Order: sequence, then C-alpha cells, then structure tokens
Amino acid sequence: MTATKKNIVNIFLLSALAFFSFLMLRIMVLYIPVQTDVAFLQLKQPYIHITEWRIAFFIHVFSSILALLAGFTQFSKDFLKKYPKLHRKLGYVYVVNILMVTGPAGLLMSFYANGGITSRIGFVLLSVLWISTTAIALYKAVKKQFTAHRIFMIRSFALTLSAITLRIWKVVLANYTDIPPMDRYRMIAWLGWTLNLLVAEWIIWRTITRINADYTNQRR
Repeated sequence: MTATKKNIVNIFLLSALAFFSFLMLRIMVLYIPVQTDVAFLQLKQPYIHITEWRIAFFIHVFSSILALLAGFTQFSKDFLKKYPKLHRKLGYVYVVNILMVTGPAGLLMSFYANGGITSRIGFVLLSVLWISTTAIALYKAVKKQFTAHRIFMIRSFALTLSAITLRIWKVVLANYTDIPPMDRYRMIAWLGWTLNLLVAEWIIWRTITRINADYTNQRR
C-alpha cells in the first residue's frame, strides 16, 4: 500500500471512529443522571427492578465505549512503533475492561434479552466469544506469541464492534424492511456480530497468507 493510500485509509478509519464514538456518547448521555425509564430502558421495565440486571446495564453502557476506543489503537503498526509502552497500557485497559467489567455485565444482560430464547442464545454466544477471544489474546501476548495474539485481537475487536454494527442493522431493518419489531430484534441478536466475525476471519486469512509469503521470500 502506498503512503497516500495508507493516509487515506487512516483518515477514513479515524473519521469513522470519531463518528461512531460520538453516537455512542449520545447514547450514554441519555442515561445521565442515572434514569430507569428512558430510551432502551423503556423496553426493559419488566427487568428494571432486578438489581443485578440494572447494575450490569449501567456498567455496560458507561464502560463499553472505553473498549471501543482502547481497542482501536491496537492495530496501528505506526502507533506500536512510536509508542510501544502506551500500546501495551491501552491494550491492558482494553483487556481488563472486557474481562472484568463490560464483558461480564454484557453476559449477565444476555440472559434477559428481549425476543425470547433465540435472542438470548445469540447474545450469550456473543458475550462468551468476546470474553474468551480477549482472554486468549492476552495469554498469547504474555507468552510472546505475537502473531497468534494479533489474530485473537482481531476476533475480539470484531466482536467489540458489534456495539456499532448491531445499531446499524437496527436502522437498516427498521427503515428498509417490513419485518415486525421483535423479529428484527431476534435477527439483530445474530447479525450484529456473526458477520463481523466472518470479516475478521477474512482479514486473518489475508494476514496469515501475507506472513507465509514473506517467510517464503526470505528463505529464497
């Protein structure tokens, strides 16, 4: 990739991050000060009295954007070369946030998802895969298996991005289909992250192919 194309890609990615981070912040602001009858919570009134669900919801709302922002920094080679210590610190922020804060909160919420068993299975799988891929990425980094670390970070961040993609699917299905609301929600519970993982696996395949090609060329 030429320097010009690389700069264009970087500008596009940073612009996308800024835009979607702004949208996430707008969602967060709706719940400040803490309220239990606004926005999404209007649909969750049957569960709002459950203390653990209510705590998990607000933890997830206020901490998930941190995973998005910290995770985004982990895939820039220039950032890694220039700021290796900051790269590691932000990586640990990302990992700790998912493993100990927003991941467990999301998992607990999954058991109370709207749409019945179909939606609940989808969100539970999302949470379990999110936590497990992040844990494996940390383990690989500790073992200095950096190629494997990067592969599992790609999978982890693809699942982190479900916070954005599920909302995109929500808008698309609501505005361009006649699917009933609850059926849309059941679809979003799966579309929001499965396609992300497919894209992640394609990126991983491209990465491994490039690494193997470089290794073959070095041996010639």
